[in-house]
Amino acid sequence: MKKIYLDYVATNPLHPEVLDAMLPYFNELYGNPLSIYEPGMKARTALEQARESTASLINAKSKEIIFTASGAEANNFALKGIAYANQSKGKHLIVSKIEHHSILNTARFLEKQGFAVTYLPADKNGTVNPSDVEKAVTKETILISVIHASPEIGTIESIAEIGAIAKQKGIIIHTDAVASVGNIPVDVNSLNVDLLSFAAHQFYGPKGAAALYVREGTRIVPLIYGGIQEGGRRAGTENVPAIVGMGKAAELAKRDLQKRIDHVKALRDKLIENTSRIDKILLTGHPQLRLPGHASFVVEYIEGEAMLLLLAAKGIYCASGSACSSKALKASPVLLSIGVPSHVAQGSVVFTLGQETTEEDIQYFNETFPQIISRLRQISPYAKGWEGTEDSTCTAKK
Repeated sequence: MKKIYLDYVATNPLHPEVLDAMLPYFNELYGNPLSIYEPGMKARTALEQARESTASLINAKSKEIIFTASGAEANNFALKGIAYANQSKGKHLIVSKIEHHSILNTARFLEKQGFAVTYLPADKNGTVNPSDVEKAVTKETILISVIHASPEIGTIESIAEIGAIAKQKGIIIHTDAVASVGNIPVDVNSLNVDLLSFAAHQFYGPKGAAALYVREGTRIVPLIYGGIQEGGRRAGTENVPAIVGMGKAAELAKRDLQKRIDHVKALRDKLIENTSRIDKILLTGHPQLRLPGHASFVVEYIEGEAMLLLLAAKGIYCASGSACSSKALKASPVLLSIGVPSHVAQGSVVFTLGQETTEEDIQYFNETFPQIISRLRQISPYAKGWEGTEDSTCTAKK
């Protein structure tokens, strides 16, 4: 059976060149980077070279990169670290409703610690209006955090404009760029951000390696206390093999970025064009300003989990936008926040492409997916009698 991986937003396979770069640091160059003898110095040199490559990918200085174990840790670090470092100036934060759970749950935690949080809405395309950000600012505001690109609906936000507002008002701004770095051009200076989170496994690097960019001069309280690693800002012996892998993945992403974009965007457009012809299906997220390899939909009268199971049975592996909430029988908060009704949001499905995706893969998908929708609707108790009615929530049929 043909196997097609369409869940690159969940994780990417490790690039062969990345694996080759990592291997020596497991058993040959195994020294602790803090050690002053030769094995430790070699590990330290590799660590700092990786820091330079990682910084270069986002046009940052190497000393502005703090390595973490995940994007979720970087997001926690950004919100908690800035909130605690600046609470004498104010205790108000601004985030959007379409953030990743690692931002939203951290914001809720901070509310319990006495901070006030404003949750910004997004429009039907998942776009946060910069004017809403400006209106939400108060004299107590110390941090704005808006996601750069949504892993669930693919929309790319106007971070540069929001960052300019923050800069004008003297407010620190963070963006969760886990889904965007390595997949679209990201420049921390053009975006006007003070902090930015990203993760290696989103651009063919290893899991367990991520980073928080912190603009020089920005005060931040450590999330993890202990030793002097990462300039005293993140204690714990560094995961040298993973960090070396992140540096190599960053180097390759910078070199091959436009080629990767052109490849996945052409295939994504074919997938969207074909899928949008299916009755009662709606493309979620912005139709143009979206990640190049990202296509997400909601399908009426069908649950996302059912689609995933039948697609997997055909060798197609993808995700449902409601996966993070499905065990609680809740619809995706991101979809709800952009106006998708709860019963329709349960039928979400997300397809993300990578450099290994081929024309043949998309052709197979385009042949298979409509058949699965048809089969599920035949057995769906919710679909009976919808043909010819005018009460459909989805209006994507062209």
